[in-house]
Amino acid sequence: MSRAGHAGNHRPEDLSDRPRWRREAYRIIFEHDTPAGLAFDILLIVAIITSVVVVMLESVAEVQARHGALLRTLEWVFTILFTGEYALRIASARSATRYARSFYGVIDFLAILPTYLSIILPGGQAFAVIRILRVLRVFRVLKLAQYVGSERVLLSALRASAHKITVFLIAVLTLVMVVGATMYFIEGPERGFTSIPMAVYWAIVTVTTVGYGDIAPQTAFGQILAAALMIMGYGIIAVPTGIVTVQLASQTPPPRACTQCAAVLHDSDAIHCKYCGAELPELEER
Repeated sequence: MSRAGHAGNHRPEDLSDRPRWRREAYRIIFEHDTPAGLAFDILLIVAIITSVVVVMLESVAEVQARHGALLRTLEWVFTILFTGEYALRIASARSATRYARSFYGVIDFLAILPTYLSIILPGGQAFAVIRILRVLRVFRVLKLAQYVGSERVLLSALRASAHKITVFLIAVLTLVMVVGATMYFIEGPERGFTSIPMAVYWAIVTVTTVGYGDIAPQTAFGQILAAALMIMGYGIIAVPTGIVTVQLASQTPPPRACTQCAAVLHDSDAIHCKYCGAELPELEER
């Protein structure tokens, strides 16, 4: 698959009417099946990962105190390089507008924005970690694009489960509000439950089995209620997982068994059995 998909167009196009530098830039930036294009992609991925590491290290106080100036300089170097790369993509893309509005185009723009924002918003460069999303190009570089199609199955299952999960979340929200209000009544402000919203926060932390421990019931009735909520939490966590799993199973085609040798380990687009050569049955429509 050509990386022309960044511009939202997979069809081949005659680029002979373009200036030579734009044709060469297009081949290097948007085509990974050439040595220059592959080298560019690999260098880009290395630069992205390195820049994200720099941003993360800059947030560590000890490292910032010793190497703050160096890290800040490196961050600006990477930002300027990525800005130039983004400008080249705009200039060489088949359709600049289509590329800029595409998924990768938006991510490429957001990847350079935080550092410039940090000029007026101190600390804004921390959002530069969004650059890690650009590493998704590794699927194209390593010719793994065929596996990206699996994301459609997952997204489809999530959409199909949306109404059930919504009902589930409303039920959980109702539960934690009732339990939170009850705990506020039982424990009271003197034991840390200073308000109903604070008690609801405790109920959410408890039912999700996170258990920060910043607030804890101290009375016998409060501890009994907390124990009941903890036990319910284990069952509640499994519900959305089961809902999505059922949808995934319903959208995943069943394995096709060979009518001759009964083998089932075949590719989804296989026509003949790879073990005995017999013709495989067609996939059932779901």
